[in-house]
Amino acid sequence: MSTSKTVSPGDSARDDLRAGRLSLGIELGSTRIKACLIGEDPSQVIAVGSHEWDNEFVGQVWTYSLENVWSGLQAAYADLIDNAESHYGVRPDSFAAIGVSAMMHGYLAFDAAGDLLAPFRTWRNTTTGPAAAELTELFGVNIPLRWSIAHLRQAVLDNEPHVPEIASLTTLAGYVHWQLTGRKVLGVGDASGMFPIDALTKTYDTELLARYDGLSASGTAGSHLVDLLPEVLVAGQPAGNLTVQGARLLDPTGTLKPGAALCPPEGDAGTGMVATRSVAPRSGNVSAGTSIFAMVVLERPLDNVHHELDLVTTPAGDPVAMVHCNNGASELATWVGLFARFATVAGQPLASDAVFNALFSEALEGEADAGGLLAYNHLAGEPIAGLTEGRPLVVRTPDSRLTLANFMRAQLYGVFGTLSLGMRVLADEGVVIDEMFAHGGMFRTAGVAQRFLAGALGTPVTVTETASEGGAWGIAVLASYLRAAEHGQSLDDYLDEHVFANTAFDTTQPDPTDVAGFTTYLARYSAGLAVERTAVDTLSLKESTL
Repeated sequence: MSTSKTVSPGDSARDDLRAGRLSLGIELGSTRIKACLIGEDPSQVIAVGSHEWDNEFVGQVWTYSLENVWSGLQAAYADLIDNAESHYGVRPDSFAAIGVSAMMHGYLAFDAAGDLLAPFRTWRNTTTGPAAAELTELFGVNIPLRWSIAHLRQAVLDNEPHVPEIASLTTLAGYVHWQLTGRKVLGVGDASGMFPIDALTKTYDTELLARYDGLSASGTAGSHLVDLLPEVLVAGQPAGNLTVQGARLLDPTGTLKPGAALCPPEGDAGTGMVATRSVAPRSGNVSAGTSIFAMVVLERPLDNVHHELDLVTTPAGDPVAMVHCNNGASELATWVGLFARFATVAGQPLASDAVFNALFSEALEGEADAGGLLAYNHLAGEPIAGLTEGRPLVVRTPDSRLTLANFMRAQLYGVFGTLSLGMRVLADEGVVIDEMFAHGGMFRTAGVAQRFLAGALGTPVTVTETASEGGAWGIAVLASYLRAAEHGQSLDDYLDEHVFANTAFDTTQPDPTDVAGFTTYLARYSAGLAVERTAVDTLSLKESTL
C-alpha cells in the first residue's frame, strides 16, 4: 500500500511561500497600485493586494507625488502580505523574482544627486504640442504629446530653469526599479514610450538620437541624449537584484529579505499584452481603465506617419502600433456611481458590482445606434480627437430616444469612440488583426462591453479568465519568465506553453447589427466633436474645481 501523501494546491503554495519560490508583480496604475503573487505555475495567482490613489492637478500639471508613490507601494505590498497570510497562514519574507510596471510615458527628470528636478508629469498632460510637432517632423516618426522626449523638448523650448541640471530621465516604472535595485534600466516596451526604438537593435534609434543632439539648444549642457536615458533591456534579461535599501523601501517593517532577481521594468501597455497573450504578429489587445488603448503587433512597417498611431514595441522588442486615448472608463464609472447613489437614497443600496451589472445588462436592450444619443468621456485632453482639454458631455437631438438602455449603450460606446477613430486609420493601412484580446474592469460583466467592442472594431474579441488580474499579473509573469529565458525559450512560446496552456478563452464574434449601429453612432460622434471643441473654448477649467 502506498504511503504517499496527496499534496493540495494550498499545501504547495504554502511551501512555496515559505521557501521564497514565488514571483511578485507590482503595477502602478492610474487609480490603483496593485500587487500580485504567482506560483511556479505562472497561471496560478497566490495572493493579491492593492491601494487606491489618484492623480492631482497642481500648477496646471497632472502629477503624483513621489511620497504617494512609496506610501502607495508599501500599502499595496502590505495588503498582499496580509492576503497571503489569511489564505495560507504564512507571511512571505522573500521572493524568487520581482517585476515593476507602471503607467508609460511622462517625465521624471533627476539631477546628478538623484533628486527630482520638477514635479512628475504624467501621460495625461497635453502641453507638449510644439515639441511633439517639431520632433515628428525631424524624425519622420509620430511623437505623441505624452512621450518623454516630447516633455523634455518642451521643457527646453520653454527655457525651464531645471533643464541644464538634468542628469537622468526615466519613467515611473524605471524610477521605482532604480530605487529597488540601484540600476537605471528600462524594458524595451516602456522605453519605446520615451524615444523611438530601432526594430533591429531593440534599443534607441541611433540615427534619431543624432538628429536630436543636432538640434540647436538641444537640452542639457554638454550631454548626449543617450547619456540621460535608461539602458534598454528586453524581456528575460536580468535587470538587477533587490537591495537592502530597496527591500526596506517596499517593506518598512524590515521583514522582506533582499536578493530577489528583478526583470526589466515595463509599462502598462506591455504588461497588458502579456496578460492577454497578444505578443505575436496579427494579434492585439485593448486595455480599458482610466485611459484606453489598443496594441497591435505588426507584420510589416506602416506606410505612412499618422498622428493617431504610436510605434512602440512588445516587451520582447517586436514592433507594435498603438492607439492610445487619454480618456477611458472614468466617466462611465462616474455615471454608475451616480446611479448607485440614487439606489442608496431610494432606500435600496446596492454593491458597486451589482450596479455595474444591472446597468450594463440594460445597455443590451438599447438600440444599435444608442437611439441617437452621444456620450463624450473626455475628462482630459484627447489628441486623436484634436482636444487640448476635456469636457465630458451627453448630447442628443430632440428626436433621439432618451431611455436608460440607450443612455448606457451610449456611455459604453463613448468609451470606445476615440479608440475606434484610431483603429480605422490602422485598418486603412491594411493591417490585419486575427483577434483582439481585452482586459480591464469593464469586461467583468460577461457579454456586454466585450460584445460592444467587437461591434466597434468589427473583429472577434476574446476575454480570458486571467484578464481581470491585469498588468500586475502580467509583470509577475515577466518576472517568472526570467528563468525560462535562461534556457532560450521565447516569450511567445513561454506564454503559450506555460501560462495560457490551460486557460479558458471566451470569444465574441462581431454582431452585424452592432457593427452597423456603431458605424452610425461613430459618424454622429465624429461630427459632434465640434461641440466638444466649442465646450473647451467656452467653458473655462479652473484648477480650484478639480
